[in-house]
Amino acid sequence: MVSRNGSDGHKGSGRPEFQPVRTLSELGLTARGGREAEITGLAVDSREVRAGYLFAALPGTKVHGADFIQYALQMGAGAILTDPAGARLAAEALKGSDAAVIIAEDPRQVLAATAALWFGGQPRVMCAVTGTNGKTSVATFLRQIWQGLGYRACNLGTTGVEGDYTHPLSHTTPEPITLHRLLAEAASEGVTHCAMEASSHGLAQRRLDGVMLQAAGFTNLTQDHLDYHASFKEYFEAKAGLFTRVLPPEGHAVINIDGARGADMVAEAEARGLDVLTVGMNPDAEMRLVARRFEPEGQVLRIAFADTEHQIRLNLIGGFQAENVLVAAGLAMMCGASPQEVFPVLPRLVGVRGRMQLAATRANGASVFVDYAHTPDAVSTALKALRPHVMGRIVAIIGAGGDRDRTKRPLMGQAAAENADAVFVTDDNPRSEDPGAIRQAVLLGCPEAFEVPDRAEAILRAVDTLGPGDALLIAGKGHETGQIVGDTIYPFDDVEQASVAVAALDGRLA
Repeated sequence: MVSRNGSDGHKGSGRPEFQPVRTLSELGLTARGGREAEITGLAVDSREVRAGYLFAALPGTKVHGADFIQYALQMGAGAILTDPAGARLAAEALKGSDAAVIIAEDPRQVLAATAALWFGGQPRVMCAVTGTNGKTSVATFLRQIWQGLGYRACNLGTTGVEGDYTHPLSHTTPEPITLHRLLAEAASEGVTHCAMEASSHGLAQRRLDGVMLQAAGFTNLTQDHLDYHASFKEYFEAKAGLFTRVLPPEGHAVINIDGARGADMVAEAEARGLDVLTVGMNPDAEMRLVARRFEPEGQVLRIAFADTEHQIRLNLIGGFQAENVLVAAGLAMMCGASPQEVFPVLPRLVGVRGRMQLAATRANGASVFVDYAHTPDAVSTALKALRPHVMGRIVAIIGAGGDRDRTKRPLMGQAAAENADAVFVTDDNPRSEDPGAIRQAVLLGCPEAFEVPDRAEAILRAVDTLGPGDALLIAGKGHETGQIVGDTIYPFDDVEQASVAVAALDGRLA
């Protein structure tokens, strides 16, 4: 126990050149009929299969990977991993094949363990954080704390792999082959500490099950991803899997008990026998935020921990960022750093791009912020967090993504209407849906809002309304640099558009 006083664009993934050929038994796999085979690589995309590869034919939400077994065999697959349903679907293709067949009730979990063994390396200290909001900030802050203590560290998630090893990502939590290849590469680059985000999709699909975690954190749980999870209960259970399944029994859990469902997650972790550190403003929190003073460009905190109080200044906007910092600090301590080492580093933390980021300031002093808030709770939290830093009005720009949870759209409008003085509803990433229909659903929650379909125009018009002391929050897309309309991704950056709008209105453009 640590002392408290002290499929993402790399769909195949192959193997590094130094990686030796492995047999099925060396990878912990048993094929049908006890057949042995030499494996030269791993793939979840049949197009990436090469001679001797193990092809994982996994069940999906729309199609079963078994539909592609015949193509994998044509590419020379030496082994097939699937479930009983997949074996039945591909029975004809497998009948005349020499490939070894591994049938597992949970092939995703088997693939995760296999990928971990195949690549064979990951940073010595691994942490994961889950929750609806705050995962990226916590992972980034934890990486910065470690770097401040002199470790080579990286964080992995929504914004890619950042830190002392960098790599782009298309999924918050990559599938196991890509994930373990990246972890092995990071370790080979000298990275000793890694903080990763654990999405509900990634947890439900067992993507993290091969990662050797020392600690895991929880921020909060509010409505999101109900287009994927059948119910909120199922969504919670997916998140809880980080503590009930992935984190080993000797691991440490850091849980924000101020966050929604925090107490429930504590119960899940304690039932597993994990060492739990609670953080928050709650009087029962072990690391407690005792007091806070907001300033125009940051906040001053007084934190009580282990019978000692620490006063620090954060250069971060928004009260929720203090909660994220507490979780990150707790994780650093649970992984061996002392409070005396961690607290002095916190004032140097820098916010994540697109997370309550100051994008531009008008000549009259009005500020424009960009935030990734794309759920009702996140919109509400962001606007409430901004209020103490703002002397005048708060204007909000919101939208909702297409092909995602439709039930949250009017709730997002309602959250904006209740916490902002003026609201503009515009397009987010409509994807395959009718943008107008999405906007109308959002407007049900804020009927007095201004509807401006074009996002760039909405930003320009909202910036134009700002007087001295006012602030604008552009919510929804955060760090994203593209807008998805149909199957096309058009270049679009909220931060860049905010800067252009301010420059145009204040006469700074040549």
